[in-house]
Amino acid sequence: MSINNQLIRQDFPILLDKIYNKPLVYFDNAATTQKPMCVIDRIVHGYTHGNANIHRGVHFLSQKATEEHENARTTVQHFIHAARSSEIIFTRGTTESINLVAFSFGETFCQPGDEIIISAMEHHANIVPWQMLKDRKGIVLKVIPMLPDGTLDMPAFSKLLNNKTKLVAVTHVSNVLGTINPIQEIIQLAHNSNVPVLIDGAQAVPHIAIDVQQLDVDFYVFSAHKVYGPTGIGVLYGKEEWLNKMQPYQGGGEMIAKVTFEKTTYNELPFKFEAGTPDYIGSTALATALEYIQQIGLNAIATYENDLLQYATAKLLQVPGLKIYGEASHKSSVISFLVQGIHHYDMGTLLDKLGIAVRTGHHCAQPIMDYYGIEGTVRASFAFYNTKEEVDKLIEGVNRVVSMFKI
Repeated sequence: MSINNQLIRQDFPILLDKIYNKPLVYFDNAATTQKPMCVIDRIVHGYTHGNANIHRGVHFLSQKATEEHENARTTVQHFIHAARSSEIIFTRGTTESINLVAFSFGETFCQPGDEIIISAMEHHANIVPWQMLKDRKGIVLKVIPMLPDGTLDMPAFSKLLNNKTKLVAVTHVSNVLGTINPIQEIIQLAHNSNVPVLIDGAQAVPHIAIDVQQLDVDFYVFSAHKVYGPTGIGVLYGKEEWLNKMQPYQGGGEMIAKVTFEKTTYNELPFKFEAGTPDYIGSTALATALEYIQQIGLNAIATYENDLLQYATAKLLQVPGLKIYGEASHKSSVISFLVQGIHHYDMGTLLDKLGIAVRTGHHCAQPIMDYYGIEGTVRASFAFYNTKEEVDKLIEGVNRVVSMFKI
């Protein structure tokens, strides 16, 4: 199955926009993806024809909205091949999903001196919640070192595992380097030491087919807006055995079975972790986005995007003075680079004037920047609606900026 790129681009109305009177070239997909019309239509339909608070209403609209919300949960379950829909917890995004585990798992299982392992290439969302747990509970945070090519030091990881290790939390794909980490090996090594694993899949789910049962991962998290869905909703997958043991992250309506002033008993999964009115419009729009990319096919998407990545990498390396950060042999469609003598902010600002949207800065991964001794990078990140012609415009733009700084 191949990608019909021109047909796909018609599904994304924003790609027809112009920036500074130039056609939009959108290469900031790692920050957020654009939305196909079917997702936009689903949001509009939800608010215009199906808006009612769910789970508690006896009237038609409430029951209809409840059914669609729970159907969306089942869609997510099937998309990542979870065993049960009750293992799918809706959150506000990857960040909240990690915070939920850091709090609930930490409060339930961690004592002073226990250890949590993360990696040197984590997004701040998979660093700060564990530092907060460290301050709260006195745990020790250990870090898997990174190698110069942007891969993890796996022998060093093996040595970090011990009888004090309570959890390993690692990104599937680096949002800066594009590195696809060997999470199957990480999970196996951790499980050999009876240690559960959380995988941050925010940058993986749009590009790689995920099977949580095959991976045997304990927790897997991602955001809707990275995978062509709406902002403000995300997913925590957790094995039922862990979720049942963990105490709730938040208290309020919906997550309770019975409340008196003396005692509260908590609801069954997944509602135990979903306090308050859920984003039932967002959940159905997320389901629509997942169905959309399933129709295209994740294997076809991965093949197309890898071709685009290889093309862009080869072209960028021809630019004088340009260095790419992240040279792993197994990469997703992200390229972070700097051109000698040109600040990343200046490059990004000037490319924007040409209608080319890229990301600049530390990308919420300051430890990576510290490792390389830089302040930030320019990041171009691709999606299946991008084209080689757009890559050519990027190369032309970069060369134009380089020539400006030579004058």
